[in-house]
Amino acid sequence: MTKRAVVFSGQGAQFVGMGKDLAETYPSCLALFKRADDALGMGLSKLCFEGPIEALTRSDVCQPAIFVVSTVCLQALRERKSDVAFAAAAGLSLGEWSALHAAGALTFEDTLRILQARGRFMQEACEAQAGGMVSVMGLSESALRDVCAATGMEIANLNSADQTVLSGPKARIADAERVAKEKGAKKTVVLNVAGAFHSSLMAPAAAKLQAFFAGVTFRAPILPVVANVTGLPHGDAESIRRTMVEQVTHSVRWAACVEWIKGQGVTSYVECGPGKVLTGLIKRIDPAAALANVQDRPTLDKVE
Repeated sequence: MTKRAVVFSGQGAQFVGMGKDLAETYPSCLALFKRADDALGMGLSKLCFEGPIEALTRSDVCQPAIFVVSTVCLQALRERKSDVAFAAAAGLSLGEWSALHAAGALTFEDTLRILQARGRFMQEACEAQAGGMVSVMGLSESALRDVCAATGMEIANLNSADQTVLSGPKARIADAERVAKEKGAKKTVVLNVAGAFHSSLMAPAAAKLQAFFAGVTFRAPILPVVANVTGLPHGDAESIRRTMVEQVTHSVRWAACVEWIKGQGVTSYVECGPGKVLTGLIKRIDPAAALANVQDRPTLDKVE
């Protein structure tokens, strides 16, 4: 029997209209949007369906919105394929929260409130100190660590063997590009982001999130959820609490997450949520894997 994993989108995948056709097709999906509106005391569903994109892109809106749409996509998949089962779950950055909810570690409402607060805390950290991120293609992790040592940048995302993202003070971005190219990088791309995510510049956000967790109940997941920080499955409830604070300032080891899942005999992946960034990354890491994504009715109908 084919072993399948479910993976969840990260911030930046949002678009106006996301989740709308699934909510119109499945009453259970519309009910999830209604629960989100009620839990947050705002019209999150209207922003997802109608925008404007400027409001939808705000971190305190975007993070819960992508979580809700990802959960809606998974719900629609389960309705269309009642026998679907997963051997593991994972997500990129905020997507890890979607994975934890899908595995029963957190309630829907608690995950919403966490992501609204997380987005606000991260935005506040961005505004306190100007930061940025740059994608680097074609350098080894060792060479990238040399780039960081020379420029004061930090490794934010280890996405695949040939694609890594560095994060740090905005004033250091140009130096990082120059040094990376001197060391043989094939390409560098400055990302259009609000700040230096997954770096020490996010420490104030991590501290606030840790305090916020005091009112949240975590549970052990019912299936393996691979942690961004370690590339290994989460443990008990208290270790999830600690690791998800660390995730705000630590590197996202996405390639290691996929390698662990592959090592469990998984040969098929479904990405639930807007976009298909993870589908593209997994293809680089495990070219033989069967890949699908669910973000609307047409993509849902293609899942076998």
